[in-house]
Amino acid sequence: MVIHKRQQFADADQQLATLAKALGHPARVAIVRLLAQRRACVCGELVLELPLSQSTVSQHLKELKVAGLVHGEVDGPRVCYCLDAQGWQLARLLLGGLLAELLTTPDAAGCC
Repeated sequence: MVIHKRQQFADADQQLATLAKALGHPARVAIVRLLAQRRACVCGELVLELPLSQSTVSQHLKELKVAGLVHGEVDGPRVCYCLDAQGWQLARLLLGGLLAELLTTPDAAGCC
């Protein structure tokens, strides 16, 4: 049986990497901020607020959805997007754990 290199990392580290990748684009951060302000939004409304095409916004929403940070509900011909509370709880737990670990590690700030 061949083990993929990615499988050698802890599940939590893989989840954290997925979250970081999803938030690793400024457009996605802007989308998250807009969804947090509005509580829910249709893709077309986001397009009006961002300097991006509808297809680009849809692609960014898909990445956020795959990471579990956003979910969409079909509302007739449209999809209404909102932040996924459970996904953000997990993000807070994983990011908080990493930051706490870094801040409590002696000499974490300096390497030499």
